[in-house]
Amino acid sequence: MPRKSSASERTVSPTTLALSEYQLRLLALEKEHQRLLNLIKKKRTELNNFVTQMRSVATEMFSQGMPSMQKMAELDEEIHNLFQNIFKTRKFGKQTQKKVEDIYRRLQLSGVISFKPTNIDQDDTELDDMFGNFSEEDFFREAAKRRQEHQNTESETISPSASRSEDSRKIRTSFLRLAEIFHPDKATDRETQQRHTEIMKEINRAYQDGDLARLIEIEQKYQVGETIDSNNEDDVNKQCQKIEQHNQLLQNQYETLKRELSQVKRTPEGEIVADYRKVKKAGFDPVSQMLEQLESQISIISDIRNFVKDFHDEKITIKEFIAGPQALETDEEEILSDLLEEMMAELGEVIIVQTSQRKRKRRR
Repeated sequence: MPRKSSASERTVSPTTLALSEYQLRLLALEKEHQRLLNLIKKKRTELNNFVTQMRSVATEMFSQGMPSMQKMAELDEEIHNLFQNIFKTRKFGKQTQKKVEDIYRRLQLSGVISFKPTNIDQDDTELDDMFGNFSEEDFFREAAKRRQEHQNTESETISPSASRSEDSRKIRTSFLRLAEIFHPDKATDRETQQRHTEIMKEINRAYQDGDLARLIEIEQKYQVGETIDSNNEDDVNKQCQKIEQHNQLLQNQYETLKRELSQVKRTPEGEIVADYRKVKKAGFDPVSQMLEQLESQISIISDIRNFVKDFHDEKITIKEFIAGPQALETDEEEILSDLLEEMMAELGEVIIVQTSQRKRKRRR
C-alpha cells in the first residue's frame, strides 16, 4: 500500500517545485520545436530537390529526344495522309473497304499512330468482336486510374479546413509581427533600410508560401523572439503555451510537405524520375536508353509507313496489304500479353481476398 505524504512533505518549496516543472516542460517543448523545424527543413529540401530534378530530367529528355519525336510526328502525319489518299482515290468492294479500314483502325488502337476520328462506322459489330480485347484493356487502365484518383483524393482530405484556417491565422500573426519589426520605412539609416528590405523579401516569400517554419527560422536568425523571465512562472507558462501551439502547426506543415512529396512522386513526371534514378543506379545511361527505344519505335513506324506507301503506290496487292504488316502483328501480341498480365494480377487479388474470407469463416 503506497505511503501517504505528510503535511510537511506536501508544502516543501511548492513554488520552486512548480517552477521547476514548468521549466522542464519548456525545455521539452523547445527540443520538440527544434526537431520539427529540422524535419521540415529536410523535407522541404527533399521536395525542392525532387522537383528540380524532375524539371532537369524532363528538360534533358525533351532536348535530347526532340529530333526523334519530331521524326515520329512526321511519320505519323505521313501515314494518316497516305490512308486518306487511299480512301479518296482507290475504289474497293464493300468487304475490301472494311478490311482496309480495319487495318487503319488497328494501327491507331495499337498506338503505332495517333488516333484520329474518321467516318468509319463505330457501331460495326464485326469490328466490335475483332477488337473486344481493346475495350477490356481500356477498362483495366480506367480502373487503375480510378484507384489512383481515389488515393489522391483520400490523401488530400486528411487535413480539415478548420485546421488550415487556424494555421493561416497563426502564420499571418507571425508575418505581421516580423513585418512590424523589419519594415524598411522604419529604418533610420540607408544601410539598415537596405538590410531590412532583403529581410522583408524573405518574410514575404515565406508568408506567400504559407511557411510558418521559415518565419520562425527568420525570427531565430535575427534574434527577435520575445524574451521571458525564466524565474517567472507566468512567463514560462505563457511561453510553453505559445510553443505548444507552434509545434502543432509545425507538425501540420510537416505532414503537408510529406503529402506533397508523395503526390509529386506519383505523377507521370515523378515516376519518370524514379525510373531515371533506378536505371542510373544500375549503371546505365537513362537518356541513351530512351533514345534507343525511340529509334526502335521510329524503325517500326518507318516500316509501316513503307508498307502503307507501297499499297498506296500499288506496289503490293490488296491481299498482301490485308494480311497486315509484321510490325503491327508483333505490337498486338505485346498488347495482348500485357493485357493478360493485368487480368492475371486482378484475378490474383480476387483469389487472395476469397481465400482470406474462407479462412475467417473456418475460424468461426
